[in-house]
Amino acid sequence: MSLARALLSRSPIDGFILAILGAVLLAALLPVRGSAADVLDWVVVAAIALLFFLYGTRLHPREALDGLKHWRLHLTILAFTFVAFPLIGLAIRPVVTPIVGDDLYAGLLFLCLVPSTVQSSIAFTSIARGNVPGAIVSASASNIIGVFLTPVLVVALMSTEDGVHIDTSAVLRIVGQILVPFVIGQIVRPWVGGFFGRHAKATKLADRGSIVLVVYVAFSEGVRDGIWSIVDAGEVIAVVVICLILVVVMLVVTRWVPQRLGFDRADTIAIQFCGTKKSLATGLPMATVLFSGTTVGLIILPLMIFHQIQLILCSWLATRYGRDADDADRASTARKQ
Repeated sequence: MSLARALLSRSPIDGFILAILGAVLLAALLPVRGSAADVLDWVVVAAIALLFFLYGTRLHPREALDGLKHWRLHLTILAFTFVAFPLIGLAIRPVVTPIVGDDLYAGLLFLCLVPSTVQSSIAFTSIARGNVPGAIVSASASNIIGVFLTPVLVVALMSTEDGVHIDTSAVLRIVGQILVPFVIGQIVRPWVGGFFGRHAKATKLADRGSIVLVVYVAFSEGVRDGIWSIVDAGEVIAVVVICLILVVVMLVVTRWVPQRLGFDRADTIAIQFCGTKKSLATGLPMATVLFSGTTVGLIILPLMIFHQIQLILCSWLATRYGRDADDADRASTARKQ
């Protein structure tokens, strides 16, 4: 067991990602079928509702309101998350659709519409010695806004030919599984926030377990519908390359633009790490709700790939920034002496 933990700690792939990949493999080998699939579908509905309830209990709305004092920073990050990314997603369609097909392109566009991550955005900003309070506010605000805005963007930008069919029942699913639990979580936060804070490990396990379950059920449905007969290894490799290019381009743009706008080093780092992230934890359950009845497995595959690439590249970049900051501090101390 200790050897396994040591190997996982040295792995460039996050343990959570390994669990998700394990769920994909299990679905490929042993997809859930029959009455068990019907039961798990209802379990997933409950798990998604629980997930967004927990998000509501953790995100303090006062943090976002207080943080609006630095409105230029937060508006810049939100503009990258909900304006620049969607525009890029639309712009690449003529190029990537002939390569990866309509379903995988729909997944690429969907990843451009989901909100930023919270934990990793803040963690990388801290490692890089950036504006951590600004990252906390912006990443939290992105998730709060994304709960409402991402479904709107999906309706507005993803046509029915992309596999999105928004009707009255879909709207009710969005409200019932995402918005209502989130709002309830916000309302009861003053009474239950402390409890969940004291049991953070159990809450994190519930978060991640719910997402792994969502992936298993989604890919099981895909396997039953013949998902791997309509996608080949070449298309998956193409998605990997596209996601890599997208991460690199956004890392460059989110550094260059803030510098041109006059932001200092700390703010630029916060913008770069918050503005390039896309949340797997929020995006996967949203996709299950928004794309019910479609090939969900193909829709969420690009987001899973993008998430892992952004973790690897941003981890390397944050470490480099932090090392540069340490070197600058040592040089400044030496000059003063």
